[in-house]
Formats: sequence, C-alpha cells, structure tokens
Amino acid sequence: MTRPAHLASLDHDDDPFAGSEGSDRYFNRELSWLAFNRRVLEEACNTAHPLLERVRFLSISGSNLDEFFMVRVAGLKGQQLQDVARLSNDGLTSGQQLAAIVAEADALVTSQRDVWRDLRRQLAETGIAVLSSRTIDEALSGEDLAWLETQFREQLFPILTPQALDPAHPFPFIPNKGLAVMFDLVRIADDQPIRELVMIPAPMPRFLRLPGEKARYIAVESLVKRFAPLVFPGYRVIGGAEFRVLRDSDLEIEEEAEDLVRYFANAIKRRRRGRVIRLELESGMPKRLGSVLRDELGGADCFVTESGAFLGVGDLESIVDEDRPDLKFPPFSPRFPERIREYGGDCFAAIKAKDIVVHHPYETFDVVLAFLKQAAADPDVVAIKQTLYRAGKQPAVINALIAAAEAGKSVTAVVELKARFDEEQNLLWASALERAGVQVVYGFIDWKTHAKVSMVVRRESGQYRTYCHFGTGNYHPITAKVYTDLSFFTADPRLGLDAAQMFNYITGYVEPENMALISLSPRDLRPRLMRLIDTEIDNAKAGRPAAIWAKMNSVVDPAVIDKLYEASDAGVQIDLIIRGICCLKPGVPGLSENIRVKSVIGRFLEHSRIWCFGNGGMLPNDGAQVFISSADWMQRNFDRRIEYMLPIENKTVHQQILDQVMVANLIDNEQSWELQGDGSYVRTQPGDRPFNLHRYFMTNPSLSGRGASLAASGSVPKLSLRSRR
Repeated sequence: MTRPAHLASLDHDDDPFAGSEGSDRYFNRELSWLAFNRRVLEEACNTAHPLLERVRFLSISGSNLDEFFMVRVAGLKGQQLQDVARLSNDGLTSGQQLAAIVAEADALVTSQRDVWRDLRRQLAETGIAVLSSRTIDEALSGEDLAWLETQFREQLFPILTPQALDPAHPFPFIPNKGLAVMFDLVRIADDQPIRELVMIPAPMPRFLRLPGEKARYIAVESLVKRFAPLVFPGYRVIGGAEFRVLRDSDLEIEEEAEDLVRYFANAIKRRRRGRVIRLELESGMPKRLGSVLRDELGGADCFVTESGAFLGVGDLESIVDEDRPDLKFPPFSPRFPERIREYGGDCFAAIKAKDIVVHHPYETFDVVLAFLKQAAADPDVVAIKQTLYRAGKQPAVINALIAAAEAGKSVTAVVELKARFDEEQNLLWASALERAGVQVVYGFIDWKTHAKVSMVVRRESGQYRTYCHFGTGNYHPITAKVYTDLSFFTADPRLGLDAAQMFNYITGYVEPENMALISLSPRDLRPRLMRLIDTEIDNAKAGRPAAIWAKMNSVVDPAVIDKLYEASDAGVQIDLIIRGICCLKPGVPGLSENIRVKSVIGRFLEHSRIWCFGNGGMLPNDGAQVFISSADWMQRNFDRRIEYMLPIENKTVHQQILDQVMVANLIDNEQSWELQGDGSYVRTQPGDRPFNLHRYFMTNPSLSGRGASLAASGSVPKLSLRSRR
C-alpha cells in the first residue's frame, strides 16, 4: 500500500542540499551514534558493575558496531559509489562522513581490544579462562588436551570443509558475519606451497567449554588453528590468520512490488550476499594473506580494520552465561501490578475502573500477556486488533492471538515486514497467524508501522466497550526484561475510537477524521509537537514559567531541533534525556544556553518515549501536559512511519510518569552522562547524594499499579528535583 498523494512531500531529508550550512547547529548523526557506543563500551570499564556484566557491555558494543556498519555505513558507501549529492544535516558529503566514521570506528575497535585484554585477565583471576590457540598447550593438562582432541575429531572435524585457493578453486563466498581462518601450508612430500581456507560453521557455538568446575573456554577458530595438522595431514603449517566479513544488510523496498511477502523472502536471501562493507583482520596477519583478502573481498570499496586477537566481540555474550552469580547483577524479579490482583486477576475489570500504566522491566511484561490471554479466552470478547513490529522468537503473544482466532473471535494482526533483522521471523509469525485464521495485514509499503497498540472489543451489558494497550516498546517478552518502557492500559472510549481509526488507516487506507486524543505520524504528529513547543515559547515571552522535558532514544530531526533552539532563545527551560543519537547542540551561547542533554546508560536500556510540557508552570506540576509515544524525534519517525502520541490525563498515571519516571531520570547521577556543546560526553559524578534510577525503581513499586495498597502504605518516597542549573 502506498502513501496518500498529499503526504508524498513529507520526506524532509530528501533534499540533497538540506542543512548544508548546519555544521554550527547540528552534530553529525553517525558520529553521535558512535559516541553513544563509546559510552556503552565505557560501561565495560566501570568497576561498579560485576565482571561478567562488564563483559556483556563489551559484547553489546561489538554487536552495535556490526549493525552500524551493515546498515548506516553501508548506506553511506552506497551513496558515495553512486555519486549521490546528498549532504548530511551538518553539511558533510558521504565521503567526508565515511572518513570521520572510519577513523572513530577504528579508534573504538582499538579500545574494544584493550578492554577485552583487561577483562580477559580479570576473568582469569576469578577462575574463568579464555584460552587462545597459543596458550592451549601450556594451560591444559595432557588429559584435557586428549579430551579436546577427541571433541575436535568427533564434533568439529566432520563439519569443517577446507578449501584450497588456486586457479582450480576460486575464492569461496563468505557470508555476512562469516568467520574464517586462512592457512599458508607447505606439502611435505614436495615442498609445494598451498593456501587453504577454513570457514567456521555459522550454526556452531563460538566457544567450547571444557568439562570441570573451573570455567575454561576456547574459541572454535582457536581449536581449528591448534589442530590444523589434523585438518591438513601431510602438510606443514607455515601460518594461519583469522578474518571476518560484514556485508551490506539493508533492504531496499520497491513500491511496485506485486507480492510483498514474496518480495521480502527474496530480499532476505539477497541480503546474505550483499556487498562486503567491512573486513576485519586478526592483528599481525601476514601481509601476503591480508593482500589476498583485500583483493578477493571488495578491494578499495570495503573498509579494512585490524581487530585484535579476537574477532567479533559481540559473541562474547555466550561467556556471560557462565553460572557465576557472584559476577553478575543481583537477580531481579519484576512485580505484577497489585491493582490487577485486587480484581482477582481480571485485567478488564481493573482497567475499566481506572487507567493503569505499567513500568517495564520493573513490572512484568506478563501483564500484557495476561491481557491478551484473557481476551482470547473471554467469550464476551468479539475482536482483537494488534500491531506487531518486533515480537521476537518467543511465541507467547502469537499464541494468544492464535488462540483467540481459533475461539472464533475476529483477530487482526498488523505484521511489520520491514522491522530490520526481524523480517524473517515476522514472515514466520505471519504465516502461523494466517493458518490459524488471523487476518494478517502488512500495512504500507514505504512506511513502517512502528506504533505499538493493541485493542480488544468486548460485549458488556448489550453494548461494546474497547480496551486498549499502548506501549512505548515492542511486544517482545525478552527485551521487555531489560528495556525500560511504559505500557498504558485504558478503557477511555475516546482512545478506543482513535485506536480503531488508526487500525482502519493501516488496514483499509481509511483516513482518520476528528481524532479526539491521538496524534499520528506521518499525518499530524510533528505539527502537534511543534504547537506544543510554540505554546511554551508563548508562555516564556509572556513572562510565565515555561519548560519542556523529553525522554527518548534519539533526537535528529532538524525542524524540531530548530524549534527547540527557538524555545531556548525565548527562555524555555529544556531538559532532554536522550540515550543514543543527539544532533542538537546544548548549552551553546546564543543558540541553546537553556537546553541540557543527558544520556543514561546502565543495567537496563532506557527506551520509553515521554514528552512533558509545563503548560504555564515549571515542571513538574499537576497541570503539565504529559504524553507517551512510540516515536523518537527523527525524520523517519515523523515522515516514514506510523507512530502515535497520546496525552496522559489520569491523575495517578500523570503523577507516576512525570513526578516519578521523569524526575528519577533527571536526578540520576550514577549512570548519567552530560552532553557538552562540543559533542563530548562527561560522566556525572554522584558526589555526596548518589542516586541510581534503576535501583530506585527496582525497590519502589509504581503508583498506578498499586491500587488500594498505595493509600494504605504511603511508602513510595517522593522524589524532588534538585536543580542542576
């Protein structure tokens, strides 16, 4: 489905010369993202975290960097190769951006290598050894080596396929994220040199753990190098070195695609063979081997980096699974909202009585599943409509929708095929849903349906009542354990009608009319946001208090940034909590001296989108306008995605989001970084009043979920905003 003609001009970043004079007004998007990943890596050095959690942060920084190259760098490289004359908002060409990106990315890789060296040493001191091919013999006993050789012969050797590299055997295809070892050999019989390549099978675990109480790990590629004589009998091994390949993994969508499902199935296959965008070489690789790899895997069009003695640090995540609770964060069990327990677990009765907001991961995602499961089993429920952007591989949400359809209910699922790297899983879910009788809709071809909304229509007293769930995160049971997000449940008939119009817009292309509360992109979300900022500007100019608080993942859109600069100039006090990319320059005299930006990086990944406006008073205040949303402030969210934004009117929910969630984020000083006007980030120092927002919410139940127990106990401490100005 294509977009309406009257919305076709909304892509603000399609102007090839947009923002060509913006270097003084905006930070570069890509470099800002690298700065975010640098903050993630810094957490691997944070001795306040347990050791294995630090390894996890290192792993995350590696996985993040992989995806960045596969998508963002690949896109810029494509522009450069095609001579696309598009400048970034800060005025850089694709070539200029790539040069800066590669320099910073290489510095980041060097830091990752140094961090891993230190963590590896500390792991060894705590009884967790990660052995290399060079240290296997000296670190293991004869019995251990015998076991290892048996494992290699029986479990790994049958899967390996050595490939000679000569005129009769051309260089093989290396898949995306493919890891391989190249060997230089000499045939003993006639001293004939030969070059061989051994691919590491992708389905295999990256590490082998030796038996025993002491944890000893060996990477698969180290085993291949250690037992190369078994792989190449009759040859003398001269040298061996590892390399890894990243390919262009973005999918381009053709609006003329006749069958979207078939198109995506084929596009996923093409992605596996995308252009090589990055070649990682083991440090110290012989020049002759490095030259061969450069020539065979993209030449001058790919970026080559030496990544230390361990390639693909994202795979270190498997070591974190070691059963060492003393080296991990203390276990945490999320709470189930007491409000729903007070109604005997009846989600509909609790929601009908009063709006509820659930704060994940401190409160369990099981409440969302309970809502859907109850809808599936309830004979009075007649219809369920659900958006699915990322549902992950856990089938709980899918099973609930299937159960509802098999029970004879009308079930509609909007499955987003363009959810990057989840396309294949979403195709599988769509097929399973359709087989069960669910009406599966794929939405617009060139817009992603990113809004997280579920609605249930229930027959009550001869009439129909609509119950809605609006989420700032995905319907993903796994990420809901580590992402901080809000789930808002309501039976407000105005929101029910708005949600119904939103679904009709996606499924039937029916333009919404007279939306009561919800704003949708790409229709009216940006204009609504601009009007809210303008109101604060008017308040400031009239001498009234004026303030904006906003929390989200990224701020990129130049139009919104310019409006915030205008608000700052008028005297509006602006506090932004931006975890990732921020192209806005804060604290710059004459531009943004009233804007402060911080980033929170800690145990949980801050993901909720919350926007607050003083509305004639300083924040926080009871009359403030508070909104939750599925959108970040980026061009893609405003112009190329279906997103929602809705106001919070319930007093208790309003207080929880504004006075608890937002204030806690602002006063956190143990996990926070302050963005400076030059683009650098400075870690906040706790001083004599330390505050950790994650620890606070792990130990203090939410307001709206506590029901009558809140009034009885009054035990939730009131947070106070200690001004940083």
